[in-house]
Amino acid sequence: MELMTILAVAGMPRVRVVDVLDVVIVALLVYYIYRMVRRSNVMVIFWALIVLLVGWLVARGLGMRLLGALLGAVANVGLIALVVIFQPEIRKFLLILGTKTQIDQNLWQRLRFWHRRAQRSESAGYEAYVGACMHMSQTRTGALIVFKRHNEVEELVATGQRIDATASSALLEALFFKNSPLHDGAVIAQGGRIVAARCILPVTSRLDIDPSLGLRHRSAIGVTEELDVVSVVVSEETGAISYAVGGELHHDVSPVELRQALERYGC
Repeated sequence: MELMTILAVAGMPRVRVVDVLDVVIVALLVYYIYRMVRRSNVMVIFWALIVLLVGWLVARGLGMRLLGALLGAVANVGLIALVVIFQPEIRKFLLILGTKTQIDQNLWQRLRFWHRRAQRSESAGYEAYVGACMHMSQTRTGALIVFKRHNEVEELVATGQRIDATASSALLEALFFKNSPLHDGAVIAQGGRIVAARCILPVTSRLDIDPSLGLRHRSAIGVTEELDVVSVVVSEETGAISYAVGGELHHDVSPVELRQALERYGC
């Protein structure tokens, strides 16, 4: 209270709790937007918008009416262009927000059936996936498996061949055998079942990925940028096993690490 009294006497405006909350919310929004675009091609546009915004605020503060009006007009027209330019990022943001909201709504049900889910995880077919990846790693057979989590993946399934079969190491290796008609593309898995094969995945546009990683790895990263899934890759060139989640690739992991990741993310 003494600090507020001193500020009031000095003629400085009072800082309300809602003002602090306002600044924190805006800062968080800017931070999350930055996280989404920092590895994409629109990063240059992002910084250009920041420069324009700062310039507009400075022009208004200094009373530069002509420059302020010009930058304000650019900002007003640019809102429509932003929706077009940042359409993938806006879609991703809304998808993440919707997924987290859905998780919060179902939190009680998930806690209530935690033991039942733990029992299902024992029969989720982890051994089939890990065993198949380990064997395909030894034989240098390229593979790409996407594990469904909370988001629906019907759009991905529609691009391939629906299978709906119990997961087994033999079936997975047969699907990815180089002479198999279904080997090209990704397998979609949910728990202990293989939902579809030969599915087409979105490819990441990030520029900081190791150039030695091919289209299979870029697709594994891209699908986790857009959907709440976990993707597993077996390199045809090196036999290395990798998995991606949340747009981040964990390269050259051991079978034990792969199994732990599948359990940790509840695939």
